[in-house]
Amino acid sequence: MDIDAHAEELASALGEDTEEVKRDLENLLEYSVPIDEAKQSVRRKYGGGGGGDASPSAVDIADVSPDSGNVTVTARVLTVGRRSIRYQGDDTVIREGELADETGTISYTAWQDFGFEPGDTVTIGNASVREWEGEPELNLGESSSVAMEGEALDVPYEVGGERDLVDLAAGDRGRTVEAKVLELEQRTIDGRDGETTIHSGVIGDETARLPFTDWQARPEVAEGAELRMEDVYVREFRGVPSVNLTEFTEVSPASVEVSDEAPRVSIGEAVTSGGMYDVEVLGNVLEVRDGSGLIERCPECGRLVQNGQCRSHGQVDPEDDLRIKAILDDGTATVTAILDRDLTEEIYGGTLEDALEAARDAMSREVVADDIAETLVGREYRVRGHLSVDEYGANLDATEFVPNDDDPATRAADLLSEVGA
Repeated sequence: MDIDAHAEELASALGEDTEEVKRDLENLLEYSVPIDEAKQSVRRKYGGGGGGDASPSAVDIADVSPDSGNVTVTARVLTVGRRSIRYQGDDTVIREGELADETGTISYTAWQDFGFEPGDTVTIGNASVREWEGEPELNLGESSSVAMEGEALDVPYEVGGERDLVDLAAGDRGRTVEAKVLELEQRTIDGRDGETTIHSGVIGDETARLPFTDWQARPEVAEGAELRMEDVYVREFRGVPSVNLTEFTEVSPASVEVSDEAPRVSIGEAVTSGGMYDVEVLGNVLEVRDGSGLIERCPECGRLVQNGQCRSHGQVDPEDDLRIKAILDDGTATVTAILDRDLTEEIYGGTLEDALEAARDAMSREVVADDIAETLVGREYRVRGHLSVDEYGANLDATEFVPNDDDPATRAADLLSEVGA
């Protein structure tokens, strides 16, 4: 193959520098792209069309929207993850991650291996745009082209997928984390190929704790293990980010420190995050909501029962339970803290049996919620738990709920110090 002749022919037709065109051709041929397809890709890159169609115009990432159709972008590859999915009945390995230019970042899915890795600068031609998780995403398919650029694009974003747990968000792909396995459960589920054994539980580092799933149930992912996990993806599970290990995740030993404290944030920060696992907030109880105190649950599914009726199981013989739904406010936002039976008994100062006896004596179940409200409303509490946010609002499933004993003078001094800084 006389690549010089092909490069000279293309450069002459496109009005471009012969050496640049040659480098683009060589990059494509290095990844076993047929010469005709490689030449077509180079034509698209330089606006020379291909197959009679005009090449999509080059755009900045910040200007890409779900309505952009097909686009051409020049970008730095920040992350590359790999995952096996079932698409139209076949198992397919996709590449996915994040790209960036000077104007912003965008996620991508590549349906074949174009050979780029984190740190590469590439010009991607004829990439389709779709909406994913409410944001535009580039899709690279058979009609797309990828040309390696010789000069690295300078972008204001970190190349590589290493992140602390607190910085992970649903939708992240190709990430690397170092964490300790704090809780582990082995389960058998109905997978896409029948029964599958998986590991799930909680991992932690110095910044946060998050739920995780290892879909390969690796023996080295054991309770107490300190691990480096390369190429994980993050999805939302019950309103919080969840780390997922796939067959492509590389696991190796690491040294990890885990904090016993949960990150404390304002309620406003927690709510705008969309969901946080193991977070601490500080707020005043404004109200104890309806549905607090003595409640009845379905013995089959545990859902709240009203007038003996479960939404899923109809007429049932309900079981008594205790819970609190308290509205917390810290001046930035509000959140509903939900306390289970154990925490509610601590606040109430009595057991479920005590509450039932009080209700019988007063001939009203509401007396229990009234007593709880008298204890809580108007007081400040430190609440730790798992936050989820949906169309109905923000809920914090509490694991700790204690009166705040911070010294007001010390807090005021700390606040003034922060403002002065």
